[in-house]
Amino acid sequence: MNAHLVWDWNGTLFHDIDAVIEATNASFAELGLPPITLDRYRELYCVPVPRFYERLIGRLPTDAEWAVMDAIFHRHYWTLAERCGLADGAAELLATRRAAGRSQSLCSLAPHEQLLPMITSHGITEHFVRVDGRTGPSNEGKAVQMARHLASIAVDPGRVVVIGDALDDAVAAAHVGAYAVLYTGGSHSRASLEPAGVPVVDTLAEAVDRAERMVS
Repeated sequence: MNAHLVWDWNGTLFHDIDAVIEATNASFAELGLPPITLDRYRELYCVPVPRFYERLIGRLPTDAEWAVMDAIFHRHYWTLAERCGLADGAAELLATRRAAGRSQSLCSLAPHEQLLPMITSHGITEHFVRVDGRTGPSNEGKAVQMARHLASIAVDPGRVVVIGDALDDAVAAAHVGAYAVLYTGGSHSRASLEPAGVPVVDTLAEAVDRAERMVS
């Protein structure tokens, strides 16, 4: 039985962590918060993102505060993201799996209307049986979205492996009865990923290899 891979986008296939840190610090400057290092970000970051701000400022932002924080971050991020590229080897891995008849899809918390043009610009759209970005509120977690995603492609969760860079990817996989492999190249450090109790890897090639062996 072949694995169906559900890829995450930001921090996984799309290597944007430097843009994320730069946009975060630019938004922090506007909000009167001190800058954050990459290591500190990877230690504290979590989804839903308002909880990340709770860890920083000691309380959850109000809905009004969160709307402002989210808008400021994305104003900086979308400009910076234009100079980012795919993670090392990502395009080749996707093409190789598709050529071998292996199925894969993409499920991301990036806004759907902005996600599709980005994927198209990198020439990888054809490798996925389905692409789903976020269409709900910005503080929605990934578990509900993952359930909708798998329902839309009618795949057995028992042969699904979610590959992502954050703890919420593992939570979403468990929510639907799928497997998960977590990648250290994005928003979380190895130390913060390991408590999820799923394989943690340093390259996408290793992630694919582990995924295939988990299902076969």
